[in-house]
Amino acid sequence: MTTRSTSPSPILEAIHETAQGLHEAGVISWRQFVRYEALCLPPIPTYTAEQIRSLRLRYRLSQTVFAAVLNTSVSSVRQWEIGDKRPGGASLKLLNLLERKGLEALI
Repeated sequence: MTTRSTSPSPILEAIHETAQGLHEAGVISWRQFVRYEALCLPPIPTYTAEQIRSLRLRYRLSQTVFAAVLNTSVSSVRQWEIGDKRPGGASLKLLNLLERKGLEALI
């Protein structure tokens, strides 16, 4: 797993604080505030084939069950684990959630 810094930059923190103040003052809507808030989310890390396999084995899941948990195909899981492809989008976010919060968060 590779990731950038875990804490938001001072600039992003200032943007978040300013947006929060503007929302509380009624200057911007909740929807606009959420857009600014999304800038402060930590980046989703990438996973190597070994890390994906290790994560699956940590929870003692077969490739079939792991694919069902991540709402993807068994073929995709197999390709991730041999390094032919890399997960992206929702699958990458679900892998990150599984790693951080555990299997209970996805079931």
